[in-house]
Order: sequence, then C-alpha cells, then structure tokens
Amino acid sequence: MHTGNRTIGFIGSGNMANALIKGLINSGLYGSDRIMASDLDPAKLKEVSEQYALKTHLSNRDLIQGCRTILIAVKPQVIREVLEEVKQEIRDDHLIISIAAGIPIKMIHSIISRDIPIIRVMPNTPALIQKGVSALAPGKEATSDHMAIAQGIFKAVGKTVVVTEEMMDAVTALSGSGPGFIFRIMECFADAGERLGFDRETALLLVIQTFLGTVNLSDESELSLSKLREMVTSPGGTTEAGLKYFKDNGLENIIYGAVETACDRSIELGKDD
Repeated sequence: MHTGNRTIGFIGSGNMANALIKGLINSGLYGSDRIMASDLDPAKLKEVSEQYALKTHLSNRDLIQGCRTILIAVKPQVIREVLEEVKQEIRDDHLIISIAAGIPIKMIHSIISRDIPIIRVMPNTPALIQKGVSALAPGKEATSDHMAIAQGIFKAVGKTVVVTEEMMDAVTALSGSGPGFIFRIMECFADAGERLGFDRETALLLVIQTFLGTVNLSDESELSLSKLREMVTSPGGTTEAGLKYFKDNGLENIIYGAVETACDRSIELGKDD
C-alpha cells in the first residue's frame, strides 16, 4: 500500500492517536518524518515526540498547513470547536479522517463549508495492541484511492471493514463500546470465581485465559459460534445447566438492550444542534 508523498497529521494525541502512530511506524507504512501531532496538552505532545521522534504543534492550524491527511482524534464534544478553529486552513487537496464517535460526515461538511473527501472511522480500544477492528464509511467525495489510504492506516492496528455511514451508530455500539461491555462481563466472571472461593489473582487468571483462548479458538476455527458452543455443551452437563440459567434470565435481551442503548446514545451525539 503506497501513501505517495502524503504526510499525516493527528489532531489530538490521546490513546487512540498513540496506537495509530505506533502501528504506522512499526508497519513501515509511514516514517516518523511524515507524521505530525497536535494537542492542547504540552505534556502529551512531549510524550509522543520523545517516544516516536515526531514533529508536534500546539496549534492545530500550524499542523494542518504541513500535512495532506488530517486525522481528527478528539472527543466528539469538542470537534465543532476544533473544526471552527481550523476550517480556514483546510485545502481542496486535504483528506479528512474522523474517529470522533457519533459525528456524521454531513456535520463536518457543514462546519468547514468545503466539499473535500471525508472518511468517518470507528476504531476500538484493542487497537492499542494492534488487535483492533475499525469500520470505515466514506463520504461522497472520497475516492477508492482515499479509502485505500485510510484502510492502510487502520490495518496497521488490526482489521478493517467498510460500511455505509447509516451503519456507523450500530458499529459504535457493537465494536466501539463492545470492549467495555466485555470487560464488565469478565469482571462479573472474576467476581463469581471469588464467591466460589478463589483468590482474586487466581480468578482473574482463569477468566482472562478462558476468554483469550475462547476468542482465539473462534477466530481460528471454521466452525460457527453455535457449533463451538455445542462442542462444550454435554447433555445434562454443567455447561448446559449454566446456559439454561442464561436463557431463563434473559441474557440475550440484556446484551441486545445494552448494544441498542449505546447505539441510541451514538445517534444523540451525532445530532446537529
């Protein structure tokens, strides 16, 4: 995947920006001389500069002047303020990639008042260890070349899927919020282990390794999740008893309700006030 002579600028230097920068450099897709970062927090900039030998800016406007790909990695609550600040610096040859959860492409277009390629992306936190999944939704000006650039960036931290923007709120709920839901479920398993008599360290080891092994098995196996579950479920056995408890107490509705609620919140965040 060639990036041509593009330089990428990260507006925001938080955890996700750090994960992407690390992935880009480690993959060899971008050298540190073609990555820049800006942030309001000088301490974050000092950290990213020292770790990756990047050029950094306290000014978002200065950063935009020196790059062709702009990756917006700020919280959705401040994206309007950031875009208002920099819109005069945005050029026709810029590509904007936004990872602000719940913020639609049309909102970005309306603020910058310019028809340039915009790609909306929802990565998730396992990108921090290059095991993430990112969903990309192209705006109408984004070409296949622009999408190739964006996919190259996010493949450096995991896998990618391309979706229509209408599906982005569902993506945000399922894979964006999903790690938080799974961490909570893992906590509950560890708590159950403690209640059964294990110390916390042993309970955590059992739970984390069980989840890790189960995920790897499902990823590497050609069997469906249902078939894999059935392999563990002997008639009249312990797993069957536990699964019956799940069914009787509405586990499926609880999971769906959590995902649906997160999706609704994503829609709320994206409303153009």
